Amino acid sequence: MNWQKKGLIFEPSESVNWMNSHCQLPTPLMLSDELIRVYFASRDENQISGIGFCDYNTHLEKVVFFSSSPVLVHGGIGTFDEHGVFPSCVVKNGDRLFMYYIGWNKGCEQPLFYANIGLAISEDGGDSFNKYSLAPIMSRSVFDPCLVTSPNVYFDEGKWRMTYVSGVKWERVNGRLKSYYHIKYAQSNDGIHWERNGEICIDFINSDESNIARSSVLKFKDKYRMWYCYVSDGNPYRLGYAESKNGINWHRKDSSVGLSASENGFDSDMICYPSVIRNSNWLFMFYNGNNYGKDGVGLAISQDYI
Repeated sequence: MNWQKKGLIFEPSESVNWMNSHCQLPTPLMLSDELIRVYFASRDENQISGIGFCDYNTHLEKVVFFSSSPVLVHGGIGTFDEHGVFPSCVVKNGDRLFMYYIGWNKGCEQPLFYANIGLAISEDGGDSFNKYSLAPIMSRSVFDPCLVTSPNVYFDEGKWRMTYVSGVKWERVNGRLKSYYHIKYAQSNDGIHWERNGEICIDFINSDESNIARSSVLKFKDKYRMWYCYVSDGNPYRLGYAESKNGINWHRKDSSVGLSASENGFDSDMICYPSVIRNSNWLFMFYNGNNYGKDGVGLAISQDYI
């Protein structure tokens, strides 16, 4: 694929206290043919993340509005999202919007952490969200012993389908904890209660890979396409790409992703957390760069899928 980078479209704003740093996991929602709302997580001065948004005008090629306060905040003491919330995908369900988000807890030793999947619902078109439950809708299991995170949800062939990140183990390497996670599949009848049996969508290619993260899936007639990011041999995140005939069994084609780190700038060291959306005859990929999105939200566009 041939992607054209548009650079940073939004940076953390010092004018609002909840946006002290980072704009992580950009999550797009089409509001109209020319307006895309992009939800993201930003950190306050205590490094606790909340979810807000910016509205990107595709004709003007710039952000025309951003939220002055978060639309979703972290939970109370002891809850699964006590230490922060991150958006992962937003899906239309009738007149409501379902936001599948990540709730985060600190581990007892850095960088150990715990993550679970939550649901928040909007009744006003995405200007505000209320949590479905104080508990996660999907948490650790026999198939996902360490964490579940970064759900990508879509409705297809009469059922709700999800690709998600599954944490399988932590190891101590050279005195430091190292995480291992890849991408699995789940499905649901109502988008709330999920069934899973450990089916792996994107697995480690070899022992050099440790983290495969944040999937984004689109269906093109009889083919599914997925974008994601991965860590190999200790190098920073790079983007990956895969194709599938059924949305469950995937063939990795990372060399075909067509988007790599820049020689300099905000995505020169790392390129990660892609989320791809259709807009007319174009694909819009919102993503993060160095230091997991510290500088803001990046955008690339492509017309190659036609």
